Amino acid sequence: MTFDAIVVGGSFAGLSAALILARARRDVLVIDSGLPRNRFAAHSHGVLGQDGIAGAELLRNAKVQLLDYPTVRWISDTVTTAQATVDGFVVATAGNETWATRKLLLATGIRDDLPDLPGLAERWGHSAVHCPYCHGYEIGGGAIGLLGGHEKSVTMAALLADWGQITLFAHGMALTAEELATLQRRGVSIEHEAVVGLEGEAPALSAALLADGRRVELRALFVTARQQMATPLVQQLGCALEDSPVGVLVQVDAGKQTSVPGIYAAGDATLVGNISLASAEGVRAGVSLHHALVAEDSAA
Repeated sequence: MTFDAIVVGGSFAGLSAALILARARRDVLVIDSGLPRNRFAAHSHGVLGQDGIAGAELLRNAKVQLLDYPTVRWISDTVTTAQATVDGFVVATAGNETWATRKLLLATGIRDDLPDLPGLAERWGHSAVHCPYCHGYEIGGGAIGLLGGHEKSVTMAALLADWGQITLFAHGMALTAEELATLQRRGVSIEHEAVVGLEGEAPALSAALLADGRRVELRALFVTARQQMATPLVQQLGCALEDSPVGVLVQVDAGKQTSVPGIYAAGDATLVGNISLASAEGVRAGVSLHHALVAEDSAA
């Protein structure tokens, strides 16, 4: 059997795209490895009508609803290779299965490459976080740190001041007079000594330990992690990538098609970082992919 579309990745973007295609009565296969980016967070926030519900629960409910459509098939596996064919694409999985499809939608997300800071990994998604709109309200109202050294650190520090008393750990950043004035106006403290560890009963955070032995009390630390593709499929298929302040991203057009005709991408790999936006981009990709199928069928 050749599917109309294979969706690689069963998180918010992938499920949204698959739902659109299922409602268009198209044959869809979703292949998911079960490792969504937000698996480290206990709850999801900022999702209209679903605020505070665990991301895993949202995905479970969405999967159940999606599988009510008779043209959808789901496989829990990892896609290891994908290649173009005369009629579309063929993907192979770690379970030694191969599947053919006319179109391919990559919703494989990204991997956060965390700084090598002792105590950070076990707090990631809890008291060490990256998105103020996802976590800021819950951890706000007290002493919050921002691990600097990123080109957007000053902008981020000024933004975070709406959530608490911010300390920017400069980590070697040379701040201009204008940047210093901006931070002062926003009430941001600046610490130039390097952070060498995090303290507290993980996953909670009580303080940042500095290189000179001092401790800065904190209830949370914001970290801008460098992003990489979660799988090598994008590069394997020859899809163009582009650099961004947060790392590499898949290059897509307005319809979410990559530089390779017939391959679409949506979700964090195209710079989203939010459940609602990922879902919306999945819808956009699903609609665009369906239009491409209809165009092909009309020309046949």
